Amino acid sequence: MIRPLALACCLALLAGCAGTPTAATPAATVAATSFDGVLAGSWRDPANVARDRYRHPAETLAFFGLAPTHTVIEITPGGGWYSELLAPYVASGGQYIGAMPAAAPESGGGKRNAALRQKLAGNPAYGAARLVEFDPKAPVFGPAASADVVLTFRNLHNWLAAGTTEYHLRAAYDALKPGGVLGVVDHRARPGTDIETSKKSGYVSEQLVIDLAGEVGFALEARSEVNANPKDDTDHPNGVWTLPPVNRHDAADDATYKAIGESDRMTLRFRKPAR
Repeated sequence: MIRPLALACCLALLAGCAGTPTAATPAATVAATSFDGVLAGSWRDPANVARDRYRHPAETLAFFGLAPTHTVIEITPGGGWYSELLAPYVASGGQYIGAMPAAAPESGGGKRNAALRQKLAGNPAYGAARLVEFDPKAPVFGPAASADVVLTFRNLHNWLAAGTTEYHLRAAYDALKPGGVLGVVDHRARPGTDIETSKKSGYVSEQLVIDLAGEVGFALEARSEVNANPKDDTDHPNGVWTLPPVNRHDAADDATYKAIGESDRMTLRFRKPAR
Protein backbone atom coordinates (compact mmCIF):
# COMPACT_ATOMS: atom_id res chain seq x y z
CA MET A 1 0.00 0.00 0.00
CA ILE A 2 1.29 3.47 -0.90
CA ARG A 3 1.46 5.83 2.05
CA PRO A 4 -0.33 9.22 1.82
CA LEU A 5 2.90 11.22 1.90
CA ALA A 6 4.36 9.16 -0.91
CA LEU A 7 1.18 9.70 -2.90
CA ALA A 8 1.41 13.42 -2.31
CA CYS A 9 4.96 13.44 -3.64
CA CYS A 10 3.81 11.44 -6.65
CA LEU A 11 1.07 13.98 -7.22
CA ALA A 12 3.57 16.79 -6.98
CA LEU A 13 5.94 15.17 -9.46
CA LEU A 14 3.25 14.61 -12.07
CA ALA A 15 1.63 17.98 -11.48
CA GLY A 16 4.88 19.70 -12.24
CA CYS A 17 4.84 18.43 -15.83
CA ALA A 18 1.12 18.44 -16.65
CA GLY A 19 -1.03 21.34 -17.76
CA THR A 20 -0.26 25.05 -17.58
CA PRO A 21 0.01 26.52 -14.05
CA THR A 22 -2.03 29.63 -13.34
CA ALA A 23 0.45 31.07 -10.85
CA ALA A 24 4.21 31.20 -10.46
CA THR A 25 4.40 29.08 -7.31
CA PRO A 26 6.20 25.78 -8.12
CA ALA A 27 3.60 23.01 -8.04
CA ALA A 28 5.94 20.52 -6.37
CA THR A 29 6.61 22.84 -3.43
CA VAL A 30 2.93 23.22 -2.59
CA ALA A 31 1.76 19.68 -3.38
CA ALA A 32 4.44 17.92 -1.35
CA THR A 33 3.22 19.57 1.84
CA SER A 34 -0.50 19.88 1.20
CA PHE A 35 -2.17 16.91 -0.45
CA ASP A 36 -1.61 14.49 2.40
CA GLY A 37 -3.16 17.15 4.61
CA VAL A 38 -6.13 17.46 2.26
CA LEU A 39 -6.72 13.71 2.44
CA ALA A 40 -6.76 13.93 6.23
CA GLY A 41 -8.80 17.14 6.33
CA SER A 42 -11.22 17.49 9.23
CA TRP A 43 -13.84 18.93 6.84
CA ARG A 44 -14.22 15.63 5.00
CA ASP A 45 -17.39 13.60 5.60
CA PRO A 46 -16.36 10.34 7.34
CA ALA A 47 -18.58 8.42 4.93
CA ASN A 48 -16.58 9.89 2.06
CA VAL A 49 -13.27 9.02 3.70
CA ALA A 50 -14.42 5.41 3.98
CA ARG A 51 -14.68 5.27 0.17
CA ASP A 52 -11.07 6.31 -0.45
CA ARG A 53 -10.14 2.63 -0.81
CA TYR A 54 -12.48 2.35 -3.79
CA ARG A 55 -11.90 5.75 -5.38
CA HIS A 56 -8.11 6.13 -4.87
CA PRO A 57 -8.18 9.93 -4.97
CA ALA A 58 -4.47 10.61 -4.52
CA GLU A 59 -3.40 8.21 -7.25
CA THR A 60 -6.20 9.34 -9.55
CA LEU A 61 -5.41 13.05 -9.25
CA ALA A 62 -1.71 12.30 -9.67
CA PHE A 63 -2.49 10.51 -12.91
CA PHE A 64 -4.49 13.51 -14.12
CA GLY A 65 -1.57 15.79 -13.27
CA LEU A 66 -3.53 18.17 -11.07
CA ALA A 67 -1.45 20.97 -9.55
CA PRO A 68 -2.44 23.34 -6.70
CA THR A 69 -2.02 26.30 -9.06
CA HIS A 70 -4.53 24.97 -11.58
CA THR A 71 -7.99 26.17 -12.44
CA VAL A 72 -9.99 22.95 -12.25
CA ILE A 73 -13.59 22.42 -13.34
CA GLU A 74 -15.44 19.40 -11.97
CA ILE A 75 -18.51 18.50 -14.01
CA THR A 76 -21.55 17.48 -11.95
CA PRO A 77 -19.92 17.19 -8.51
CA GLY A 78 -23.14 15.78 -6.97
CA GLY A 79 -22.82 15.69 -3.20
CA GLY A 80 -19.24 16.96 -3.32
CA TRP A 81 -17.16 13.82 -2.75
CA TYR A 82 -14.31 15.12 -4.86
CA SER A 83 -15.13 18.76 -4.09
CA GLU A 84 -13.95 18.10 -0.52
CA LEU A 85 -10.50 17.34 -1.96
CA LEU A 86 -10.23 19.50 -5.06
CA ALA A 87 -11.38 22.82 -3.59
CA PRO A 88 -8.96 22.81 -0.62
CA TYR A 89 -6.10 21.55 -2.78
CA VAL A 90 -6.26 24.54 -5.14
CA ALA A 91 -7.59 27.07 -2.59
CA SER A 92 -4.38 29.05 -2.15
CA GLY A 93 -2.98 29.09 -5.68
CA GLY A 94 -5.68 28.05 -8.13
CA GLN A 95 -9.45 27.91 -8.53
CA TYR A 96 -12.09 25.21 -8.08
CA ILE A 97 -15.28 25.46 -10.14
CA GLY A 98 -18.07 22.94 -9.73
CA ALA A 99 -20.35 22.87 -12.79
CA MET A 100 -23.82 21.61 -11.84
CA PRO A 101 -26.83 20.85 -14.05
CA ALA A 102 -29.49 23.50 -13.48
CA ALA A 103 -32.52 22.16 -11.63
CA ALA A 104 -35.70 23.47 -10.03
CA PRO A 105 -35.09 24.28 -6.35
CA GLU A 106 -37.68 21.77 -5.11
CA SER A 107 -36.35 18.89 -7.25
CA GLY A 108 -33.79 16.34 -6.15
CA GLY A 109 -31.14 17.97 -8.31
CA GLY A 110 -32.00 21.40 -6.99
CA LYS A 111 -31.70 20.20 -3.41
CA ARG A 112 -28.31 18.60 -4.15
CA ASN A 113 -27.08 21.82 -5.70
CA ALA A 114 -28.22 23.83 -2.67
CA ALA A 115 -26.60 21.36 -0.28
CA LEU A 116 -23.28 21.59 -2.10
CA ARG A 117 -23.42 25.39 -2.07
CA GLN A 118 -23.99 25.25 1.67
CA LYS A 119 -21.14 22.77 2.14
CA LEU A 120 -18.59 24.88 0.27
CA ALA A 121 -19.70 28.13 1.87
CA GLY A 122 -19.55 26.67 5.34
CA ASN A 123 -15.82 26.01 5.70
CA PRO A 124 -12.84 28.29 4.97
CA ALA A 125 -10.84 25.26 3.79
CA TYR A 126 -12.68 25.51 0.48
CA GLY A 127 -11.37 29.00 -0.19
CA ALA A 128 -13.03 30.87 -3.04
CA ALA A 129 -14.57 27.77 -4.61
CA ARG A 130 -17.25 28.59 -7.18
CA LEU A 131 -20.34 26.73 -8.31
CA VAL A 132 -22.02 27.41 -11.64
CA GLU A 133 -25.17 25.93 -13.14
CA PHE A 134 -25.55 24.88 -16.77
CA ASP A 135 -28.17 23.66 -19.21
CA PRO A 136 -27.39 19.95 -19.89
CA LYS A 137 -28.43 20.38 -23.54
CA ALA A 138 -26.33 23.51 -24.07
CA PRO A 139 -23.69 23.38 -21.33
CA VAL A 140 -21.13 26.08 -20.68
CA PHE A 141 -18.74 25.30 -17.82
CA GLY A 142 -16.74 28.53 -17.87
CA PRO A 143 -15.10 31.09 -20.14
CA ALA A 144 -13.43 29.70 -23.24
CA ALA A 145 -9.86 28.44 -22.73
CA SER A 146 -9.92 29.24 -19.00
CA ALA A 147 -9.32 25.88 -17.29
CA ASP A 148 -6.17 23.80 -16.90
CA VAL A 149 -8.06 20.62 -16.01
CA VAL A 150 -11.66 19.44 -16.44
CA LEU A 151 -12.66 16.35 -14.45
CA THR A 152 -15.70 14.11 -14.49
CA PHE A 153 -16.22 11.20 -12.12
CA ARG A 154 -18.88 8.57 -12.93
CA ASN A 155 -21.03 10.90 -15.00
CA LEU A 156 -20.47 9.90 -18.60
CA HIS A 157 -22.78 6.87 -18.41
CA ASN A 158 -25.59 9.26 -17.39
CA TRP A 159 -24.84 11.56 -20.33
CA LEU A 160 -24.98 8.56 -22.62
CA ALA A 161 -28.40 7.58 -21.30
CA ALA A 162 -29.66 11.16 -21.66
CA GLY A 163 -28.21 11.64 -25.14
CA THR A 164 -26.06 14.59 -24.02
CA THR A 165 -22.54 13.13 -24.15
CA GLU A 166 -21.40 15.23 -27.11
CA TYR A 167 -22.69 18.43 -25.50
CA HIS A 168 -20.75 17.80 -22.29
CA LEU A 169 -17.53 16.76 -24.02
CA ARG A 170 -17.64 19.74 -26.37
CA ALA A 171 -18.23 22.12 -23.45
CA ALA A 172 -15.25 20.59 -21.64
CA TYR A 173 -13.12 21.06 -24.76
CA ASP A 174 -14.18 24.69 -25.09
CA ALA A 175 -13.48 25.48 -21.42
CA LEU A 176 -9.96 24.03 -21.48
CA LYS A 177 -6.86 25.97 -22.35
CA PRO A 178 -4.86 24.61 -25.30
CA GLY A 179 -2.87 21.71 -23.88
CA GLY A 180 -5.33 21.25 -20.99
CA VAL A 181 -6.42 17.89 -19.57
CA LEU A 182 -9.78 16.15 -19.50
CA GLY A 183 -9.86 13.42 -16.85
CA VAL A 184 -12.59 10.76 -17.03
CA VAL A 185 -13.45 8.05 -14.51
CA ASP A 186 -16.44 5.82 -15.22
CA HIS A 187 -17.83 2.32 -14.88
CA ARG A 188 -16.07 0.09 -17.41
CA ALA A 189 -17.99 -2.33 -19.61
CA ARG A 190 -16.56 -5.34 -21.37
CA PRO A 191 -15.03 -4.51 -24.76
CA GLY A 192 -17.64 -4.46 -27.50
CA THR A 193 -20.60 -3.68 -25.23
CA ASP A 194 -23.20 -1.88 -27.31
CA ILE A 195 -24.61 1.54 -26.43
CA GLU A 196 -28.11 0.33 -25.58
CA THR A 197 -26.72 -2.19 -23.09
CA SER A 198 -24.56 0.54 -21.59
CA LYS A 199 -27.57 2.81 -21.14
CA LYS A 200 -29.31 0.10 -19.12
CA SER A 201 -26.34 -1.19 -17.13
CA GLY A 202 -24.38 1.99 -16.46
CA TYR A 203 -21.19 0.33 -17.73
CA VAL A 204 -19.51 1.92 -20.77
CA SER A 205 -16.68 0.53 -22.89
CA GLU A 206 -13.38 2.37 -22.88
CA GLN A 207 -13.26 2.43 -26.66
CA LEU A 208 -16.63 4.15 -26.88
CA VAL A 209 -15.45 6.89 -24.51
CA ILE A 210 -12.23 7.28 -26.48
CA ASP A 211 -14.15 7.52 -29.75
CA LEU A 212 -16.66 10.04 -28.40
CA ALA A 213 -13.93 12.24 -26.93
CA GLY A 214 -11.98 12.02 -30.18
CA GLU A 215 -14.96 13.25 -32.15
CA VAL A 216 -14.86 16.62 -30.38
CA GLY A 217 -11.08 16.97 -30.71
CA PHE A 218 -9.53 15.30 -27.66
CA ALA A 219 -6.53 12.99 -27.95
CA LEU A 220 -6.18 10.06 -25.55
CA GLU A 221 -2.89 10.51 -23.73
CA ALA A 222 -2.89 7.66 -21.20
CA ARG A 223 -4.96 5.05 -19.36
CA SER A 224 -4.59 3.97 -15.75
CA GLU A 225 -5.75 0.86 -13.89
CA VAL A 226 -5.76 2.66 -10.55
CA ASN A 227 -9.57 2.31 -10.27
CA ALA A 228 -9.79 -1.21 -11.69
CA ASN A 229 -11.68 -3.89 -9.75
CA PRO A 230 -11.08 -7.40 -11.12
CA LYS A 231 -13.78 -8.77 -8.79
CA ASP A 232 -16.45 -6.95 -10.78
CA ASP A 233 -17.58 -9.00 -13.78
CA THR A 234 -20.11 -6.21 -14.66
CA ASP A 235 -22.94 -8.77 -14.95
CA HIS A 236 -25.49 -7.77 -12.29
CA PRO A 237 -29.31 -7.84 -12.21
CA ASN A 238 -29.62 -4.08 -11.70
CA GLY A 239 -26.52 -3.02 -13.55
CA VAL A 240 -23.83 -1.07 -11.76
CA TRP A 241 -26.41 0.11 -9.23
CA THR A 242 -26.48 -3.43 -7.81
CA LEU A 243 -23.08 -2.75 -6.23
CA PRO A 244 -22.07 -0.37 -3.44
CA PRO A 245 -22.68 2.45 -2.82
CA VAL A 246 -26.22 2.20 -4.26
CA ASN A 247 -26.76 -1.46 -3.25
CA ARG A 248 -29.87 -2.08 -5.32
CA HIS A 249 -30.13 -5.79 -4.48
CA ASP A 250 -31.93 -8.24 -2.20
CA ALA A 251 -30.84 -8.14 1.42
CA ALA A 252 -29.87 -11.80 1.20
CA ASP A 253 -27.23 -10.92 -1.41
CA ASP A 254 -25.65 -8.12 0.59
CA ALA A 255 -22.51 -10.03 1.58
CA THR A 256 -21.90 -11.09 -2.02
CA TYR A 257 -21.93 -7.55 -3.35
CA LYS A 258 -19.98 -6.13 -0.43
CA ALA A 259 -17.27 -8.65 -1.21
CA ILE A 260 -17.11 -7.34 -4.79
CA GLY A 261 -16.99 -3.72 -3.68
CA GLU A 262 -17.51 -0.78 -6.00
CA SER A 263 -17.42 -1.09 -9.78
CA ASP A 264 -14.54 -1.75 -12.12
CA ARG A 265 -13.66 1.69 -13.52
CA MET A 266 -11.73 3.12 -16.41
CA THR A 267 -9.46 6.09 -15.74
CA LEU A 268 -8.58 8.00 -18.91
CA ARG A 269 -6.52 11.14 -19.48
CA PHE A 270 -7.22 13.17 -22.60
CA ARG A 271 -5.40 16.22 -23.87
CA LYS A 272 -6.74 19.18 -25.82
CA PRO A 273 -4.22 19.88 -28.58
CA ALA A 274 -1.84 22.70 -27.72
CA ARG A 275 -2.55 24.38 -31.05
